[in-house]
Amino acid sequence: MASFTNSFVVFSIISLLACSINAQLSPNFYASTCPNFQNIVRVEMVQAVKREPRLGASILRLFFHDCFVNGCDASILLDDTATFTGEKNALPNQNSVRGFEVIDTIKTRVEAACNATVSCADILALAARDGVVLLGGPSWTVPLGRRDARTANQSAANNDLPAPFANLSALISGFAAKGLNADDMTALSGSHTIGQAQCFTFRSRIYNDTNIDPNFAATRRSTCPVSGGNSNLAPLDIQTMNKFDNKYYENLEAQRGLFHSDQELFNGGSQDALVRAYSANNALFFRDFAAAMVKMSNISPLTGTNGEIRSNCRVVN
Repeated sequence: MASFTNSFVVFSIISLLACSINAQLSPNFYASTCPNFQNIVRVEMVQAVKREPRLGASILRLFFHDCFVNGCDASILLDDTATFTGEKNALPNQNSVRGFEVIDTIKTRVEAACNATVSCADILALAARDGVVLLGGPSWTVPLGRRDARTANQSAANNDLPAPFANLSALISGFAAKGLNADDMTALSGSHTIGQAQCFTFRSRIYNDTNIDPNFAATRRSTCPVSGGNSNLAPLDIQTMNKFDNKYYENLEAQRGLFHSDQELFNGGSQDALVRAYSANNALFFRDFAAAMVKMSNISPLTGTNGEIRSNCRVVN
């Protein structure tokens, strides 16, 4: 009973945070216009994650990459055309971001239930939350009411998304530019407890870094050669790649962060203490991650008459 009460209190605090951060967004935005919206998203995400657990991580990453470029406006979902350049082929996204078909399926079902009412941006925000929950992670109340961008920004995608090679100061400044502090960054980095990464993103880490467990480096080198095999995959969390938990922070303490940027969070710097705290206390990590996700989801939303409600998430109306 005590555990339930504590969880309820945390969830309630995050619910209030969701309501207060941006007065134009509301968890009840579609209560009268599309009351079944959240259930539709959940049903489709259950099917997607059951089919391929990695999709929970993929959708979460889509949401991160959307919010960090001009705000949470679904610009990352737009396809390139002969006359339009989207963000999908920016260097951090090319042949990397995935899960678009899941969002397409959800959008089709939502449109059938509530035509021209629910934005792709809100679908992505809810799907990211549900993917985390389905993999064992925390829940949070998602503020809704975002509208969809009519534009995209490939240049910003190339420049604003955190790189796996970044050092701590670059990470802190990059998150600060989006209104997120260093502790938000460390909590949000815990998303690397799920999902996989391509060899080229961590090759320099396993061959050049010295703050790495030698056995871990040897394991990763077995499938990521010095040259070639760029797209070979490795789990971001060597312990529980399909379970959302605090093992990521345990890995950092053991110098088993996959990315250089991961290990920068625990390398004698300002975030060491928080990494230790999250490693020791899963509930603390869950609380802070959920709160940081609400904060991130409120980066520069389009509301009111700005933007549009796309009928197809891949193209502007």
